[in-house]
Amino acid sequence: MLKLFIGNKAYSSWSLRGWLAVRQSGLPFEENVVPLYDQDWDKRREGDEFAPSSGKVPILWDGDVVVWDSLAIIEYLAEKTDRKLFWPEDEAARAMARSMSAEMHSSFAALRREHSMNIRQIYQPQPPSPEVTHDITRIMQLWAEARARFGGDGQFLFGDFGAADMMFAPVITRFITYQLPIARFAEPYMQAVINHPFMQDWIAGAQEEDWVIEKFERTPQGA
Repeated sequence: MLKLFIGNKAYSSWSLRGWLAVRQSGLPFEENVVPLYDQDWDKRREGDEFAPSSGKVPILWDGDVVVWDSLAIIEYLAEKTDRKLFWPEDEAARAMARSMSAEMHSSFAALRREHSMNIRQIYQPQPPSPEVTHDITRIMQLWAEARARFGGDGQFLFGDFGAADMMFAPVITRFITYQLPIARFAEPYMQAVINHPFMQDWIAGAQEEDWVIEKFERTPQGA
């Protein structure tokens, strides 16, 4: 059975991506939630389970095979199961989905830095910085093109739920948590992702967690 190590569901965006990929694969797996940054964190991340990733989550074990990094986990599971579960069949759509996923993987540093994932909160909106506004504009462009060219009658970027949606799922939670300004066309897509059964399971798990990491919390306005 697969064994997946992830961080706190309330905060760990990369864990969410890897976890969605495993759920999408349909393969049975053992889930291990590791509290990030608690008093045992430094010692725990030195254990054999985390050695290949230098202590980073998510990390997926398949017997003696180990895969870390969310995008690598997606690709591994696509090869192990059915590529159509993750990537569009159409060549042009698949090329765009892979490019968008890779851009999500390597870009949007300002959005990540200034608006960390926190699924349990919804804050009063504040004007985003110019750098975050630039990131949001680029994301809206990507989503609009994917939906217009390849969305068809489906609810997701390329019609069916797939790898690109998994990669952008934590961004959607950020947009909601911080009430960031988005294009109107994006609202139905975001709602479709949030309402997906896998996302609902993750959100429920986040709500049940007791851990609070102060550096990922923001004092609400007026508090």
